[in-house]
Amino acid sequence: MSEVRLDGVRKVYANGHVAVAGASFVAASGELLVLVGPSGCGKSTLLRLIAGLEELSAGSIAIADRVVNEVPPKDRDIAMVFQNYALYPHLSVYDNLAFGLRMRKAAAADIDRRVGQAAAKLGLEAVLGRKPRELSGGQRQRVALGRALVREPRVFLLDEPLSNLDPQLRTQVRRDIADLHRELGSTMLYVTHDQVEAMTLGDRIVVLHQGQIQQIGTPLELYDHPGNLFVAGFLGSPAMNLLPGRRDQGHFTPDGGDGWRRELPGPPGRVVLGVRPEGFRLDPAGTEFTVRAVELLGSDAHVHAHRGELEVTVRLAPRPLPKVGDRLPLALDPTECHWFDEASGLRIG
Repeated sequence: MSEVRLDGVRKVYANGHVAVAGASFVAASGELLVLVGPSGCGKSTLLRLIAGLEELSAGSIAIADRVVNEVPPKDRDIAMVFQNYALYPHLSVYDNLAFGLRMRKAAAADIDRRVGQAAAKLGLEAVLGRKPRELSGGQRQRVALGRALVREPRVFLLDEPLSNLDPQLRTQVRRDIADLHRELGSTMLYVTHDQVEAMTLGDRIVVLHQGQIQQIGTPLELYDHPGNLFVAGFLGSPAMNLLPGRRDQGHFTPDGGDGWRRELPGPPGRVVLGVRPEGFRLDPAGTEFTVRAVELLGSDAHVHAHRGELEVTVRLAPRPLPKVGDRLPLALDPTECHWFDEASGLRIG
């Protein structure tokens, strides 16, 4: 049992800055829970509070039903992986992996077994004799993962572990982490600012903003039913189109849309209409928008278009590829509409 439970966790610094404002959630035993949000949202602070590297201002943290508020980091049975590898440059890969176990005075045979198992899982057998400077960035990150793995902890805490890697290596090591989680079945809490990592890795996602939890759910739950404007705009690549306007007499009129008015079912009054880029389609009977920019991705194209002051991003097939200045007739699928209250930012319905 390696459940992690947070109840009303707060972190307020001496200068009055509230880094975490009353966070409560449970990472189930064996779950990969992702904490995601922009810089300064409190996600790394939460991870450090769980690890015991920061002191709680209020609330409680329990690991495997044991409240650990006053328990030193070394006794919490966790292992943490940081974004900056933190490898000992003068030690070989083997010795980096074995270092923590030697500090705990583990038996030599046990050290050799654990290091061998970690190296095999992470494809490091061929580099055990090398120093960190002789490794690629992806290999160094695997060594950092392996150093946590040999601990055989109840809980893994990963703080932006891929941020120093190039895009191709990020994808590769992200797969390594997903494979490792499936193989071990361990509880993992993973911090990232990258919503693509969050969507592809997490069993569930905790979205944070300004120290507060915005929504918790599976990747598809958050994508299909964002609870507020922040979540709607943060998750998704490209981001959801958020169009403020007014709906009355069955029609929605967006602000600055140069006369664009559309019959749509939804709530009356001042609202924000949210539409994913794939919610638009080309239709000869649609409303004309002018292409401002085109991003070709091979399998599809992200087209940025405007009508008056209203701008939208649309995902289209790349053939035929529209050009800047083209006029595109766009129609909106009513089933793809998300409605938000303009004043509170909360989802309606």
